[in-house]
Amino acid sequence: MLKKERHAYIMHEIDIHNKVLSSDLSIQLTVSEDTIRRDLQELDEKGILTKVHGGALSKSFHFTLQNNTVYSQPEKKIIAQKARELIKDGMLVLLSGGTTIIELIKSLPPELNATFITVSIPTALELLDHPNGEVIFIGNKLLKNAQMSVGAEVVQRLSEIKCDLCFLGTNSIDVENGITDLDLEVIEVKRAMIRSAKKTVSLSISKKLNTVQRMVVCKIEAVDILITELDADDELLQPYRSKGVTVI
Repeated sequence: MLKKERHAYIMHEIDIHNKVLSSDLSIQLTVSEDTIRRDLQELDEKGILTKVHGGALSKSFHFTLQNNTVYSQPEKKIIAQKARELIKDGMLVLLSGGTTIIELIKSLPPELNATFITVSIPTALELLDHPNGEVIFIGNKLLKNAQMSVGAEVVQRLSEIKCDLCFLGTNSIDVENGITDLDLEVIEVKRAMIRSAKKTVSLSISKKLNTVQRMVVCKIEAVDILITELDADDELLQPYRSKGVTVI
């Protein structure tokens, strides 16, 4: 495979999943990890992605207040418009991180009076602009790449909460494997979030459907509602409906 083709494949994967691992790319592209590291270094130097230990991150995933680069933003805005209809006055709502969650917060009506709990720094900062929403940030050790708090204390504090809804920004989702991700510390926190909520809502652009990462966050049976930019009756969503997931 030519270098140009490798770069295109890497960017496709990182746009969809926000993060890639050098070891996975080496297997997928049947080249050495040294080759992948050189590819990632070159793409980093061009400002296309952010190279980190063991892989790379999407520029949009590495949030700053001035960063307006969001992959599939029109689709994420559609998801946000659908998701916001689930949030009612007086609810206790748990939010993960991710650009789709940020779009959800931006779409919330200013008169909404709800309490939001999050472990994500970008999510908490975005919530500060909402005039009526109360914001609770659960902090501990900060995972720099994910810009969120992780660890046993976070998991313990989440176990003491019972939220109405948990909104998960989703890396990969598949009928057979459920929601999957790459980082064990992130996964442990997401599992605790799911356990802490009456209902779990997965927010996912359609390009992430039927994709699988290394580690399981939860089985598909743990997902109560799946929201994509597609029409609810789209054929791509039929396998999820057949598993009892409410599709919006």
